[in-house]
Amino acid sequence: MGLIVLRQGKPYVLEASATVKTTPLADWIARGADGRYVLKRLKTAPQTLTPDALEKLRAAAGAFTGKPYDLTFEWSDDRVYCSELVWKIYDRALGIGIGKLQKISEFNLDAPAVKQKIRERYGGKGPPLDETVISPQAMFDSPLLTEVARQ
Repeated sequence: MGLIVLRQGKPYVLEASATVKTTPLADWIARGADGRYVLKRLKTAPQTLTPDALEKLRAAAGAFTGKPYDLTFEWSDDRVYCSELVWKIYDRALGIGIGKLQKISEFNLDAPAVKQKIRERYGGKGPPLDETVISPQAMFDSPLLTEVARQ
């Protein structure tokens, strides 16, 4: 998950991977499964994304550039993960929360692959179940967004 930004008229994706950085859109798509992607935007984009709003989004995004990726999904600004990055940019710049915030305890943590990742990332103590998170799926399913392209 990332946020498309234009640089000198060319599309890039602002993403949280190893760090928060911009990646050429074509490179970002090529890293995905079979070159597939879904592009969504705010349903109210024509009214909401004014030049002033876009500047606020740029400023909010700039505050995260260079931050390291957050493997433990903490709701802090020291490190960020992909959906957290996009959620916080829109929230801070425009007061728009895209997707429902949840607690880690609301997710099914019983699958073997999930248990393995929890052991790798949290050790024996496990994740903080009351930690606030925003999942990519919650953002993808947000009624505030509309699909504009799919491949």
